[in-house]
Order: sequence, then C-alpha cells, then structure tokens
Amino acid sequence: MTLTEEPRLTGRPALPEEPAVSTHEPIWKLMLRKYMKNKLAVAGAVLLFLIIGAAIFAPWLAPKDPSQQVLLDKLAPPGKDYPLGADNLGRDTLSRLLFGARISLLVGFASVAGSIFIGTVVGAVAGYYGGKLDAVLMRFVDAVISFPSLFLLITLVTIFEPSIMTLIGIFAIFGWTGTARLVRGEFLSLRKSEFVLAARTLGIRNGRIIFSHILPNALGPIIVSATLGVGGVILGEAALSYLGLGIQPPTPSWGNMLQSAQNPQIMLGAWWYPLFPGLMILTTVLAFNFVGDGLRDAFDPKIDD
Repeated sequence: MTLTEEPRLTGRPALPEEPAVSTHEPIWKLMLRKYMKNKLAVAGAVLLFLIIGAAIFAPWLAPKDPSQQVLLDKLAPPGKDYPLGADNLGRDTLSRLLFGARISLLVGFASVAGSIFIGTVVGAVAGYYGGKLDAVLMRFVDAVISFPSLFLLITLVTIFEPSIMTLIGIFAIFGWTGTARLVRGEFLSLRKSEFVLAARTLGIRNGRIIFSHILPNALGPIIVSATLGVGGVILGEAALSYLGLGIQPPTPSWGNMLQSAQNPQIMLGAWWYPLFPGLMILTTVLAFNFVGDGLRDAFDPKIDD
C-alpha cells in the first residue's frame, strides 16, 4: 500500500450504539438487599415477627386462662398439662407469657411512639431555626438527661398509681432526649441543602419545609432510634415490674412474672418459673437490637452493598 492509498476497513461494520440501560434500582430495594445481608438482623426480624404474632393471637394460642389458679398444681414442672410449668399460684406459665407479651410490647411500642413524636418535634425546631431557640431547647434537653432516670422513674411511679398508661406516659416523657439530639443533628446538616433553599425561595412556609421536605430525609435515623428504643423500654418496664412498681398482678407481664419468682427457694426448686420470662425478655430485646443494627446499616450510604 502506497502512501497515497486510503486504508481499507476490514471486518464487520460498526453497529450503531444501543442506548444505555439504566442499572439504577429503587432505593428501597438497595436497602432491603443490604439488610438481608445481615444475618443477625434477618434472624431478629423473624423472631420479632413470631413474638408479635404470638402476642396478637394470644387468646387463641394460650392453652389456659392466664388468671386461672389451681393451687394443687402450684409450681408444677413442665409437662403435658403445663407445657412450660406452673407458677406459685398454679397458673399456666405459657398462657401468662403469651398474654404478658401483649403488655410488654404495648408499653414498648406506645412509649417509643410518644417519645419519638416529642423528640422529633423538639429536634426539628431546634435544628431548623438554630440560634437562641436552639440553645434554649438543647439546654432543656441537657437538664432532662441529667436526672437519674431509674430513680426518677421509681419516684414518679410511686407518686402516681402504677398502671399501663402511667408507665407509657412516664417512658414517653423522659425517653425523647436522644431522638431530639439525633433529629437536631440531621436538620442542621439538611437545612442548608439546595432543595431547602429552593423551597424558601418559592415562599413555602417553614412548617411545611420542616415536616414535608426535611423530615422525610431524616426518617432513617429516626426509625433506627425507635427500633432500639423499644428494647430499652421493655427492659425498663421489666425492671419496674420486678421491683413491684410496674404492671400490677393479676395482669401478667414478663417483669412481674420474674418479680413473683424472686424467692431463692423458688428459683432453685422450680427453675422453669423464672427461666422462661427471663428468656422472653432477653430474646425480645436482642431481636430489637439486631433489627436496629440491620436498619442502621441499610440506611447508611457509606456502607457498601
């Protein structure tokens, strides 16, 4: 080939480029895949599903009336008539565990719902407006945190008549501070974002910007905080009930089941009586913690898929 000749193309002619196929997935699918990779989180979710389902269907699953006393069967060991044994008044432990799950989970979910609401409002207002309002609200948060929580709970429960509503109110009123700080931090980082500045330019009211624009972008940490908080409330309710200041008999809860089994002779001679309520508390709290850890990893964009 001379220098004046044009090179000849060989092979197949180039095909027109095909339009690129988008590989983007919905964000919820990415989070679900990240969550499913955490085996402990999946196991925690399955356990919670079983526990919550058992609590909902307790009237149909319980083999006996949880308040029925058969004194002749007092501290009966696990067997055909009592799958998990009987307590010191001859009541079926399995039935009381199922109905006690309703109380413990109700206190946990309702208390966390109230505390999340209070903490979200306080943290959102403080983080969005900043300045003196932020300083005043955060000093109030610091003051609430400085109170010794256990002694304060005992004092308030002693003053007011112990009941389910009393426990829910106390846990909600004094459990919102962590959420408030978390939400405040999220709002401080989001309030100068472009979509917030655009909303202000359009004249949208501050309340709508807070709850319709910024808050949906901060839901991830709030959900994680709520999940972890339920386990803490269940432990708190069990501690108060164990001291005789929580749910009062004959209404069953896991805490007062342990309280009635604190006699050393019962613990040594009837091991099944304190064992199963303790296992339920341990399993439920661990399940909530595993689910919370899984959600935290799923919502964190810094963690690789």
